[in-house]
Amino acid sequence: MNKICIIGASGKLGVYMVKHALARDYEVVGVCRKKSVDKLDEFKDRITIVPGATNDRNVIKKAVEGCDGVLTVLVPWGNNQYSSGTAKAVLDFAKEGARLVFSCGWHISQDGKDVYSTSFKRKLRMATWVGKFFRVVDIYDQEMATRLIFNGKSRWTVVRGSDLEEGESQGLPMWSAHVGDPILDSNITRRIDFALFMVEALISDDLIHKSPAIGWMSNVLGACLHF
Repeated sequence: MNKICIIGASGKLGVYMVKHALARDYEVVGVCRKKSVDKLDEFKDRITIVPGATNDRNVIKKAVEGCDGVLTVLVPWGNNQYSSGTAKAVLDFAKEGARLVFSCGWHISQDGKDVYSTSFKRKLRMATWVGKFFRVVDIYDQEMATRLIFNGKSRWTVVRGSDLEEGESQGLPMWSAHVGDPILDSNITRRIDFALFMVEALISDDLIHKSPAIGWMSNVLGACLHF
């Protein structure tokens, strides 16, 4: 892995991914909206920035050219198929054999075997309704995006996280194939560690064609990553 692209680089998760990638001496190309370019000022001499909407196919085509890996934050903004448009552009233009790692929420299920708590389902219904009513978030479009990915033949991974918090790194989170598995006794993950998992997934063949749900265990012995 030499050159990677981070789509959504100026967001909170994206900035952490940039830091982790640079720490591994990767050549980094970052994609973010034009109005957010200044959020990457601390890296401007160390990365290449491609400004533009992440669902702009021309922007993505330029950004992923020659990249060995692509990290994509699937953000369900608005009602213009932002997530699915971004995912499709990455799938269409990433070079053959590239590792593609996408981020999304716990609510995405690859095989329908995830088990969610009543409170989680209640919050999801509320977020879906509020987002649709105010036309600011489209949860269903993120589901559409991941369906495109799951049906794709590329070397993809979809990393699913729930509640994120700030704070110093606690190390790589635990992961499991399904939400509801006992190993995930907390739905809270440090954002810096979510980003760390994304970057580490680039070099993990064990995660190809998987959608790991990540979380943190209070039990120190259980906190060892099982990549």
